[in-house]
Amino acid sequence: MSDIPRVPLLIGGKLVQSETTEWRDVIDPATQEVVARVPFATPAEVERAVADSKEAFKTWRNTSQAKRRQIMVDFAQLLREHTPKIAEAISREHGKTLPDAEGEVARGLEGVDHAASAHTLQLGDYAENAATGIDVYSVIQPLGVCAGITAFNFPVMLPCWMFPIAVTCGNTFVYKPSEQDPTASLMVAQLALEAGLPPGVLNVVHGGADVANALCDHPDIKAVSFIGSTRVGTEIYRRSSHAGKRCQAMMGAKNHSVIMPDADREAALNSMLGAAFGAAGERCMAISVLVLVGEAQKWLPDFVERARKLKVNIGLDRQADLGPLISPAAKQRVEGLIQKGVDEGAELLLDGRGIQVAGYEKGNFVGPTVFSGVKPDMSIYREEIFGPVLSVVLVDTLEEAVEFINANPNGNGTSIFTQDGGHARYFQNNIDVGQVGINIPIPVPVAWFSFTGSRASKLGDLGPNGRQSVYFWTQTKTVTARWQAHPREVNTTISMK
Repeated sequence: MSDIPRVPLLIGGKLVQSETTEWRDVIDPATQEVVARVPFATPAEVERAVADSKEAFKTWRNTSQAKRRQIMVDFAQLLREHTPKIAEAISREHGKTLPDAEGEVARGLEGVDHAASAHTLQLGDYAENAATGIDVYSVIQPLGVCAGITAFNFPVMLPCWMFPIAVTCGNTFVYKPSEQDPTASLMVAQLALEAGLPPGVLNVVHGGADVANALCDHPDIKAVSFIGSTRVGTEIYRRSSHAGKRCQAMMGAKNHSVIMPDADREAALNSMLGAAFGAAGERCMAISVLVLVGEAQKWLPDFVERARKLKVNIGLDRQADLGPLISPAAKQRVEGLIQKGVDEGAELLLDGRGIQVAGYEKGNFVGPTVFSGVKPDMSIYREEIFGPVLSVVLVDTLEEAVEFINANPNGNGTSIFTQDGGHARYFQNNIDVGQVGINIPIPVPVAWFSFTGSRASKLGDLGPNGRQSVYFWTQTKTVTARWQAHPREVNTTISMK
């Protein structure tokens, strides 16, 4: 295995080979081939990365906003130029299709573009003569060393929601990508340094729970951002908060989409195919529950037939609609939940188990799967499946649909398909979910708006992206100042001109 590449750490502006004795294989999910080996960084290496960022902060915090902005502009250009190569790395290690991977890089680019405009939001206030002879003003300053921890499903988009805006606000950053598909994340970090980030402003360490815990516990880290599962996010938030840090945790979901009988049938059904089965369902904003209202219930057989025709293949096949799941364990879990759905009485309209792709028989493939007759107490409804499995719920009215969705503890995103403005307005106002789509299946806003998942899908009061991200990565300092006027000196010198 000596010819298998070893993924390096990134510390002090240089790629560093870890001295750890603990390594994990990075697997191509279509072939089970080992494509790289990733280190679980030692405590000393994590300490070095944090110390390096702490030292870099002393000068980076005083770098002009104009300079920081220009680096983000250059970084965005490099991401555009390297998109094909990055997308190929995503597809090879994650399994998602190339078009999906390219779309991910594009959404990451939005985050970088937003970071380039952070100076327009990092503005204080000023009141001259607020009291007699007293001026009061506020300044928006960076926190210091910050950290980010991300899940495997978006190895480019998720870090681009974190470190670009954090460093543009004047912080330095230690990033831990997922150990399952680290290469694309590291490529992005290297491009940020190539764009001009000084050594130490962005460091990358790899590893599992021990490395994540070390970042949460470290006294020199001031804020932690996490995107991933509810189980891990809850622990990250608890641990970081206990250590006195600011923390945001974007976590699991159960996203619903409502189709009204007045909806554009073609647009609604086609949108649901991508929303439910794109990226093999491995995204926290995937639509995993379809709520059909009234006469729209008659469209279900048509939807199932469309889903049946979706092409499952390796991610490098540009004609594929969905690729493999990330790991054999993920496939086993998804197929186990499908069986639970059958055992608990749901009607299996389309079974994606047993998919075989010629030449890739060892791949972690699960095809589109559709259940009907799903009840709230069933495992396939209660648990986040994170696979291409859609649960269909049938109701008579929009009011019933809203009540059903609001009863779910999660609040990441939801959507409605309708051509009736009254229906859309009722849904928007009465749904208790942080992100709402109207004739948009996956309501993730553009990056200059904040990601506003809610309830059990989020811990912390500020989300990534948009104005909230600037608030999260900065602190406000208020200055109250009085300057006494000095008596003017009278010039008594006589001119001899």
